[in-house]
Amino acid sequence: MDRYCIIGAGPAGLAQARAFRFAGIPFDLFERNNDVGGLWDIKNPGTPIYAGCRTITSKRLSGFFDFPMPDSFPDYPERAQVHSYLRDFARTYGLLEDIRLGSEVSSINREGSRWRVRLADGVAYSYSGVVCANGINWAPLWPRYPGEFSGEIRHAVDFFHREELKGRRVLVVGGGNTGCDIACAAAAEGTAAYLSLRRGYHIIPKYVLGVPADLFAGRVPEFPLWVRQSAYELLLRMISGDTSKLGWPKPEQRILESHPVINSRILSELRGGRLTVKPDVRRFDQDDVEFMDGSREKIDRILFATGYKMDLPFAERSLFDWKGEKVDAYLTVFNRQYETLFTQGYLVTNAGVFEDFDRLAHLVSCYIRDRQEMPERAARFRQIVRAECPDLSGGITFIDTPRHDTYVEHKAFRRAVERTRGAMGWPPLSRGMFFAGTRCHAA
Repeated sequence: MDRYCIIGAGPAGLAQARAFRFAGIPFDLFERNNDVGGLWDIKNPGTPIYAGCRTITSKRLSGFFDFPMPDSFPDYPERAQVHSYLRDFARTYGLLEDIRLGSEVSSINREGSRWRVRLADGVAYSYSGVVCANGINWAPLWPRYPGEFSGEIRHAVDFFHREELKGRRVLVVGGGNTGCDIACAAAAEGTAAYLSLRRGYHIIPKYVLGVPADLFAGRVPEFPLWVRQSAYELLLRMISGDTSKLGWPKPEQRILESHPVINSRILSELRGGRLTVKPDVRRFDQDDVEFMDGSREKIDRILFATGYKMDLPFAERSLFDWKGEKVDAYLTVFNRQYETLFTQGYLVTNAGVFEDFDRLAHLVSCYIRDRQEMPERAARFRQIVRAECPDLSGGITFIDTPRHDTYVEHKAFRRAVERTRGAMGWPPLSRGMFFAGTRCHAA
């Protein structure tokens, strides 16, 4: 069996390593950091994770397939717990022996029918294929505004602890989950706290009727989209009231059409007057910030929580098909040009994503085994990869932002994965299969 390379020992890379190991596919996994866990390791240089970070999906829906998060975890685990869970995953499935920590990949290049993978120390290896699992939250997006600011400007990727905001007049730019978390921290620690938003978002509390929000949503029947949207919006009005009275912009998009803000604190900070919402920034004027409504505030620290762009720093851009700043790949993972180049974990969804990594990792393993054992079926799959672009939106028109370039609706995505698996005659994921070492090829 040919040997494959995995780049990155975060959740997506670990999912692929487990799938390879139990499909009998030899591999090496290179991780530039000195520990597994990817961005969930707060010591990993460049991680966007900060000290008080917690998941926005509940533990019941956040774990890998057949490896649930411990019952001892709170409903929404904090970052150290997720990191320990990822370490336990790697130990449980014997992955550590195949992971080369402290080994940064500097380049991958096509070399005939194989791939040359060069490390930062200059050593190079040859592989049958490469799985890029380096993640999509490492290259910050910086907005540009006219004027000069005399205070401190940072991106949220460099934010570590709420105490950094103590005694500061803080402006947070960006209304995603990170921006709202930092804004709440600024409201608690700073002398003044402002949150600048280009648009309104629907704020979903972490609990609905005492149940984690994602578990509650999972119990809602599959009514037509407009029925679910109307029901959710009515429920949020009943729970939170008219948030526009607190200065929160009324969303122009329907619920589900943007990544949800899942936060149970921000409305309290707005009601208590500790946080003020502002429109988009117009310009900087030394220690003043002017906003689009003409108002001005004196600020001494700005934090841009404006997201990240997809980046593969070790690969030539020409190796991938790009649609804007998004890599276009079948089911987000199968490269349309090269049969043995994969992008694992390059998606954002409205649910826990670790199990989606498992589903994709399983498909990759099944396809690779077919290349060795059933080449005619592998060739048929490649025709699908080159020709088909399944709709992963679930009928939802997502708002036009860089973050939503990689967005998929999780139920539509999983249905598309299952349709592909069934069409190819590949076996499903089944409980206990990874311990049993079930092979991917059909019996």
